[in-house]
Amino acid sequence: MEKKGERGENSLQALAVILLCCGLVKMLHLLGVISVDGDKADDDLEMSMVCHRPEGLHQLEAQTNFSKRELQVLYRGFKNECPSGIVNEDTFKQIYSQFFPHGDASTYAHYLFNAFDTAQSGTIKFEEFAGALSILLRGSITEKLQWTFHLYDINRDGYINKEEMTDIVGAIYDMMGKFTSPALKRDAHKQHVDAFFRKMDKNRDGVVSIDEFLFSCQEDQNIMRSLQLFENVI
Repeated sequence: MEKKGERGENSLQALAVILLCCGLVKMLHLLGVISVDGDKADDDLEMSMVCHRPEGLHQLEAQTNFSKRELQVLYRGFKNECPSGIVNEDTFKQIYSQFFPHGDASTYAHYLFNAFDTAQSGTIKFEEFAGALSILLRGSITEKLQWTFHLYDINRDGYINKEEMTDIVGAIYDMMGKFTSPALKRDAHKQHVDAFFRKMDKNRDGVVSIDEFLFSCQEDQNIMRSLQLFENVI
């Protein structure tokens, strides 16, 4: 049976999901996507003034879990913040970091940016932005977990190793800042990484595979609840 202390350590994965989605939901507020006023005067995608033109609306609708109306609103907000039609890493960090003013979110935003930048072009296009949101807000449990695994697999070798998890845990704590309760112990990073591998590394080979990650996460009620918190926010 899992001990109380282990439950607290193992809940870091759930916390990471919540922080990820909280930041994205706040970003949607900034973009004007949430609390839409219903004005349809500007419903059509306005692409004439941007450097990058997204794929056709019908194609994006088929590729995501968003309706035509939702994609129109998403694009309008995206263009308002990013008139060029693309987001570079510095801009992404500036936008994301403002939602965590008590800490330093730059490192976590870097990893998040790389996960959004599926083409590894150094920029995020609207198609990539909408695709990631579609998975995180409307995707299946498996799709959300696969996306999260991709975020943690920093070197893209198909496994999460202890160095990568240490970097992710450190980035999460930097983002949370000094306002944590209870206060973090000096060895908290190592404790959480060790707890992650005790839970996830089923065959004890020192790395976590996608299958191990999916199986372990779906056994954890905290993680399952956190994945459902932000469904249907738009």
